[in-house]
Amino acid sequence: MADTEIQWFVEQIQRLFPRIMRYLEAEAARELIGLEVTPAQMNALVVLYEPKNLPMGELADQLGLTESAATRLVDRLLKMNLVRRERDETDRRVVRVRLSTYGRQLADLVFRRREQQFTRFAERLSAEHRDKLIEGLSALLKVFQDLEHEVKIPADAFSDD
Repeated sequence: MADTEIQWFVEQIQRLFPRIMRYLEAEAARELIGLEVTPAQMNALVVLYEPKNLPMGELADQLGLTESAATRLVDRLLKMNLVRRERDETDRRVVRVRLSTYGRQLADLVFRRREQQFTRFAERLSAEHRDKLIEGLSALLKVFQDLEHEVKIPADAFSDD
């Protein structure tokens, strides 16, 4: 890609992303209206939704938090009756976290609200634009994942020492 093409891309991303993020953040705030949970708490419920239960370390990793920050978040969710904490049956040192029935109901409600929001967005885009958007976002996510993987590899991993 020529330098001018990359420069144009960078300029467009810098122009578009803050505006897109503003809209997404406003939508995220609307989906939580009346639910008395913070966006960080809702992110934890979303992460816990599919796998049924996760070890604390894996939950922290998926949320991008330290284990101590994830533990404090889980403590608050416990007090709100949104999650349950259990010892692993095979390794008692491992603490697992799962949604409570109430936590699952709350997550279901937010997923229904999100589905309505994204349906509203999708209805305003042509099928071609929807396909291109998914293709582009998937490619961007892959780049983010690759970059994240590169950061986690120690700098001296490739030295001959």
